[in-house]
Amino acid sequence: MSSPASYDVAADELRQFIERFEHLDAEKKDIADQQKEVMAEAKGRGYDTKVLRKIIALRKRKSDEIAEEEAIMDLYKSALGME
Repeated sequence: MSSPASYDVAADELRQFIERFEHLDAEKKDIADQQKEVMAEAKGRGYDTKVLRKIIALRKRKSDEIAEEEAIMDLYKSALGME
């Protein structure tokens, strides 16, 4: 019993999508491993990796968003007598 040609094409296309996704997933894992290595190296050289991660997150944001958040934080800290 033979399957229709359209089924074969769909199966091949489906397999390609899955294999592409699996390949990207493997690349993502490799990149995550490399990022861990970079942070381990930085930690070994005396850098605070928690602070490094915060700086990396800040660099992804717009400067006006950061300034607004810092201004609000200063306001809240002042209201709580933390300054």
